[in-house]
Amino acid sequence: MNVMLIYKIKNNMNRYNHFFADLSTYSPKKTIPFYEKIFGWEYYKNNNYYSAYVNNYEVAGLYETPEKFKQMRMPHFWMTYIKVENVDKVAEKSKQLGGIIEVNYQMKDYGKVALIRGPQGAGFTIFEGNMIKNTRTKNTANTMIWNELHVSNAEKVISFYQGIFNWKIIKNKKGIYTVLNHNDEHVTDILETQNKYKGKHEYWVCTFGVKNILKSKELILENGGNLIIKEEKRILFTDNSNEAFFYIKEVQ
Repeated sequence: MNVMLIYKIKNNMNRYNHFFADLSTYSPKKTIPFYEKIFGWEYYKNNNYYSAYVNNYEVAGLYETPEKFKQMRMPHFWMTYIKVENVDKVAEKSKQLGGIIEVNYQMKDYGKVALIRGPQGAGFTIFEGNMIKNTRTKNTANTMIWNELHVSNAEKVISFYQGIFNWKIIKNKKGIYTVLNHNDEHVTDILETQNKYKGKHEYWVCTFGVKNILKSKELILENGGNLIIKEEKRILFTDNSNEAFFYIKEVQ
């Protein structure tokens, strides 16, 4: 066990930003080796769920897309989880503001959760309690360091997210909105993104830290990933499914 790495991960967690993420994939056998090679993750299976670890510290999850969603041709995707005080209250407020509640139930090993789709269709999961770990760090390699929302029209979702999370959303510059929580901490962003980059779906996307962005870029391409767009300090890819989007960003 790398005790110093675990200490670093815990010490770098965003105190008020409790986020988790997992990946829905049609074929875990094809997907797991991709992320093992890119981020050095080790996966452990519990029932039908896979947890990814770095030096015995959980960093993400993965599960096989249920058959009914495969039949609907739902894409592979990374799901963002956001902690709330009361799942039922937030789910009810979501419905009032134009959201759709896909599921709302008590999970055996994870507590109360609800999968919600916002007014433009972007899905995210809310949860309460401490059974789902916060795995987002500030700047640790091979962990999730950021989550953000990509939509075609931010103005159509601002009142929804303000209403359910009590967030303050500020238009920063063209197409980029800064999101602050009730402590005025920067917790996420909303980006207006053209469909030629993000596809037809609206979605939450994760950013993962890497030690060397150029080496990680080559690893991703060599293992079947696809480069979508280069930004100033990070790169957007799909994994080897050609559908699940994620960013990489170099960290110190």
